[in-house]
Amino acid sequence: MSEDSVSALVKYRLLEATETLTEAEILRDAGSYRGAVNRAYYAMFYALLGLLATRQLVSSKHSGAIALFDREFVKTGIFPPELSRSLHLAFQRRQRHDYADIE
Repeated sequence: MSEDSVSALVKYRLLEATETLTEAEILRDAGSYRGAVNRAYYAMFYALLGLLATRQLVSSKHSGAIALFDREFVKTGIFPPELSRSLHLAFQRRQRHDYADIE
């Protein structure tokens, strides 16, 4: 992938993240907490995809993308472990809220 293509993809993912975070805030303010959790997680996930794109890393699964983040950015000290924990927690909550039959 060319440098221009990578740059365009990163910008696109960050725009997705920003828009999705706005959606999460709107849903939270409206009292739609399940929807807010979903959109907040996806805001984080889209930003993560943008970050992975800077190294031309991809995964077909959410858990794989998170594992790449941990390996490439957390274990190397670029990002703190707290950020990884927040991402893992958001993923777990999104899974629970999206797929739970009864809460």
